[in-house]
Amino acid sequence: MNDTHRTYDVVVIGAGPVGENVADRTRAAGLSTVIVESELLGGECSFWACEPSKALLRPVLARADALRVPGLRRAVDRPLDVEAVLAHRDDIVQHWQDDDQVAWLESVSVDLVRGHGRLDGPRQVVVTTPDGETVRLSARHAVAVCTGTGPAMPDLPHLDDVRPWTNREVTSADRVPGRLVVVGGGVVAVEMATAWRALGAQVTMLVRGSGLIPRMEPFAGEMVADALRDAGVDLRFGTSVTSVTREGGADGEARITLADGGQLTADEILFATGRAPRTVDIGLETIDLAPGDWLTVDDTCRVSAVTDGWLYAVGDVNHRALLTHQGKYQARIAGAAIGARAHGEPVDDSKWGAHVATADSEAVPQVIFTDPEVAAVGLTTREAERTGRRVKVVDYDIGGVAGAFQYAKGYRGKARMLVDTDRGTVAGVTFVGPGVAELLHSATIAVTTEAPVERLWHAVPAFPTISEVWLRLLETYRG
Repeated sequence: MNDTHRTYDVVVIGAGPVGENVADRTRAAGLSTVIVESELLGGECSFWACEPSKALLRPVLARADALRVPGLRRAVDRPLDVEAVLAHRDDIVQHWQDDDQVAWLESVSVDLVRGHGRLDGPRQVVVTTPDGETVRLSARHAVAVCTGTGPAMPDLPHLDDVRPWTNREVTSADRVPGRLVVVGGGVVAVEMATAWRALGAQVTMLVRGSGLIPRMEPFAGEMVADALRDAGVDLRFGTSVTSVTREGGADGEARITLADGGQLTADEILFATGRAPRTVDIGLETIDLAPGDWLTVDDTCRVSAVTDGWLYAVGDVNHRALLTHQGKYQARIAGAAIGARAHGEPVDDSKWGAHVATADSEAVPQVIFTDPEVAAVGLTTREAERTGRRVKVVDYDIGGVAGAFQYAKGYRGKARMLVDTDRGTVAGVTFVGPGVAELLHSATIAVTTEAPVERLWHAVPAFPTISEVWLRLLETYRG
């Protein structure tokens, strides 16, 4: 067995979008950087989450939009071409090959070590390569853990024997299951129920709580639930799974027992029941941290419990905001902070400063690509109440906007704006309706810049677009 030793300014563990962005920023700061990856460069988002799921959903949503446009129903009122949709998904994920990602790393002069990386004391990482070799990496300035999350599975007996689906299987499946049971009511659950129902599966959703997407405004979950029911999804709330077995061997049907004693059978069962940090086997015990824990960080993404400030945790693994775009934002912040500290330059840690991830707590944007779409940023009404922020809630029916009439016949949607009454600024916005994803960035800018509502009155929306809802919200606020 060969044992090699290399020293870099920065060692990054995990080459998903977050790790790639940390490495890009530290190289831009003039620091030698190596990245370690045990799977595909591009990570969960590129191959088993964001990219393939949206590739499955795009034809579904485009068809739904077309069905609402006069003159198009006859052309599109037919089943989706499943083979073409799956082929499109395969193209989007480059057939699970990461050659382009490798080429990009080379273009920014970041070294790559393939294998499983583990911490081995302060500033030390040991990598076991696929061919059994050991590569020891030392970091002069920083190690960044960007290992993300994996599915949090329920504690059910013999669950592995059932071969349940997680986000990986549901986004990479090469056939449509006849009957799909989805356990959960969050983002993965509602998006994948939308996609696979439209592709022809009979879908049943088992939701422990009383509504869908519970972290959003309640009306968002209610509107998505209505649409899923209209599409033929069997929605069951207040229920949970107590056991799952698979009858007749590997290809047999799954038999699901519920807490109330009821039973279901399905061809596949998807557990979309949350995420857990990928920190079980990355050597945290060698620096006196607990394996399997989330890594708590400060606003520059340094791990708070580690002295000397050499360890960073960026992206989902720090549990601040489990979204790819937010992890990439943290990566840009952390990379800049690592560079500044390495060069002995001042760190701007003021609110909205160059080296702090303020948006993680103030302005996290998210889109849920269901039909209708859900887009939100900043506070919800419940969060405002919980945190004691005084807000005025302003609602408007998006269907009453001229641009919505143009977009779709019978457009159904709702907008909510929360105005901080002490500051006179927008504290949060939620949109629900077809095509609202592209409204979100304007809302994110409004929340992030803390622009006075009276100044937004002068931001004139083009006519006739759905963005005219901003004018209607401001008019309603003015009363």
